[in-house]
Amino acid sequence: MRLITLLFLFATSVAFAQVPSEHQQDLYNIIDEVSAERIESDVRTLAGFGTRNTFSDTISDTRGIGAARRWIKAEFDKISSECGGCLEVFYQKDLVTKEMSNRIPMDTYVVNVIAIQRGSTNPNDFVMMSGDIDSRNSDGSDYTKDAPGANDNASGMAGTIEAARVLSKRKFRNSIVYVGLSGEEQGLFGGKGFAEYAQKNEWNVIGFLNNDMIGNIEGVDGVIDNREFRIFSEPTDPTETERERNGRRFYGGEVDGISRQLARYIYKSVNTYMPEMHPMMVYRLDRFGRGGHHRPFNDLGFAGVRIMEAHENYTQQHQDIRVEDGIAYGDVVEHVNFPYARKLTAVNAINLAQLAWAPTRPMNVKIGGIVEANAKLQWDAVDGAVGYKVYWRDTTSPTWDNSRYVGNMTSFELEEIVIDNSFFGVAAVGADGVESVVSFPSGIMR
Repeated sequence: MRLITLLFLFATSVAFAQVPSEHQQDLYNIIDEVSAERIESDVRTLAGFGTRNTFSDTISDTRGIGAARRWIKAEFDKISSECGGCLEVFYQKDLVTKEMSNRIPMDTYVVNVIAIQRGSTNPNDFVMMSGDIDSRNSDGSDYTKDAPGANDNASGMAGTIEAARVLSKRKFRNSIVYVGLSGEEQGLFGGKGFAEYAQKNEWNVIGFLNNDMIGNIEGVDGVIDNREFRIFSEPTDPTETERERNGRRFYGGEVDGISRQLARYIYKSVNTYMPEMHPMMVYRLDRFGRGGHHRPFNDLGFAGVRIMEAHENYTQQHQDIRVEDGIAYGDVVEHVNFPYARKLTAVNAINLAQLAWAPTRPMNVKIGGIVEANAKLQWDAVDGAVGYKVYWRDTTSPTWDNSRYVGNMTSFELEEIVIDNSFFGVAAVGADGVESVVSFPSGIMR
């Protein structure tokens, strides 16, 4: 009888441990609340401005980048009014001049639209989602000819607005920033200006999710796939010191920078809450030889990734609208798959929510256990964490495959796990079970 009772209690405790927290359960609601119809409406509106070239009309209310950014701001203002003023909405701008690049035909202000949803506990900790406002045709300096930019990048901008609609109904411990960036096609000027703004204001950027083209499912290679998408991330931090680079020869970490950890976090989250989707982690800053607005954040030492469709169609990006040899060129609304854009918007929304609910990642993680049987880890305590989870993986594995919850302590020893054969990391866990991004060790214990 005693054995049966113990088995019952054990089974009950296991079942209880597997019950999701209120926040974890709400992630499914967030997915369901994202609307393909609203995204389609927003993409059509943005494409309807004719061109959103960085140097296009700023006076008209119906055409050009000025009309587009005023409409985006008005949408953020409307969302804010519906949540009792929960968003701080403003423009952030920087002057770019002809001397900066041969892709700038005239001096102009690059204007970003920012909407901040302040966290209740940690208002200076920020997780961000961006889309690009500007568009282009075959000639990036041609600001008069039509460039509807339906997929590149009205899709990412519409997804960002939709994420704000859904998440603004909720409260978070950390702040969320929804941002429309400009000047991308001329050299990532909007992202550079906003990253510098964040640095100047001493923001703690938890992660920056750059959404650039999230609406195409039919690739130029003939592949049609409405479930796969890519997460581009830089392997190591460009701001690291020479000493840190040299240390990797002996301690590892060639693929464990903060942006790569953010990519792994998104990968795990999608596999957990949206298993119908197939995230592809691409071990590269961006497409081969190309760039996106997460790069300026990486340049300043912030974690940032690019989320985008898996199969691009080059006949539908950076092209004049035309039919040539039977091929319809141009980035028009008809090529955007809105159910797919909804899915990738949901991918962003659930990761923004988790990162905004979670404690920040542990800092000053150190590792030891050289020529010993056990691996040892220690880290600084994190405000709001009720415990910590130690992760480890084979050195050849792209994902964190093993973990152990160790409770509310700032050091732990993994018995009979030899330090030589695995990589290790630590995540902070909140009272609701939501985890931070994993921190890779930055120091050695001897």
